[in-house]
Amino acid sequence: MFVLWAMAFGWTTPLMVQRTATHWSRFHRWCVQRLLGQRIVVEGDLPIGPYLYIAKHESMFETIDILCLFDRPAIGAKRELFDIPLWGGIARRYGLIPIERTAGASALRALRAAAKDRIAQGRAICLFPEGTRVPHGESPPLKAGFAGLYSLLGLPVVPIAIDSGRVSPRGKFLKRPGTITYKVGEIVPVGLDRKEAEARVHAAINALN
Repeated sequence: MFVLWAMAFGWTTPLMVQRTATHWSRFHRWCVQRLLGQRIVVEGDLPIGPYLYIAKHESMFETIDILCLFDRPAIGAKRELFDIPLWGGIARRYGLIPIERTAGASALRALRAAAKDRIAQGRAICLFPEGTRVPHGESPPLKAGFAGLYSLLGLPVVPIAIDSGRVSPRGKFLKRPGTITYKVGEIVPVGLDRKEAEARVHAAINALN
């Protein structure tokens, strides 16, 4: 229903797509809590401002629920997803940020321009740096997209651990009741070298493993 609304009204105004997505996220959270018996907890204070938010990715849950944490967040997504018929057009109108897996100089400039544009709109920039959903307990290395954005944007990073895979594992139709926790890590300041920044973020987003 919400996708149909976005398709019907999104071609005239991006704000309509953004509002529709927000309502979809809130409805999804209601279903998760009331129908699945999953409780959602946020540990730590989630700062709101000009930050780069980096989150663990274990389930489809957080890709939808993250819209409940921020106002119209601009989320980084794999470039190939934008080629999906209909969905890709809606994603562009919403303002998702395409991430090139093998980004050259021109792609990085486009990425930086898109992120700066969303920041100017007062929107949070969010990235799932593992590139895909991973089973709970696994800690794959971060993809290069994180280091590129960290260097290009010059923003402090707020890492967020999520353990949604415990109750909503990838590839499993049936979901279990239980608690899903967001754990907000210490802010990673600007100006660190790539190795240290990645190490801090990697440790923080895997804090619930």
